[in-house]
Amino acid sequence: MTRYSVAVMAFAAIFVAIGVALLVRTAAAGGGVVGYLLGALFIVLGVARFTLERKRHG
Repeated sequence: MTRYSVAVMAFAAIFVAIGVALLVRTAAAGGGVVGYLLGALFIVLGVARFTLERKRHG
């Protein structure tokens, strides 16, 4: 695995963690459409990037 792949995987994990943190923080604050939407989008972005990187390397 190259440094690039490791960096991509690390950023994907960070994006998922940010998304989960946004969802938890939004729920703790009583909810809000923007918080839930951004949290979900960060999670989708991280998972998609992880999936694309795995497909790229077989």
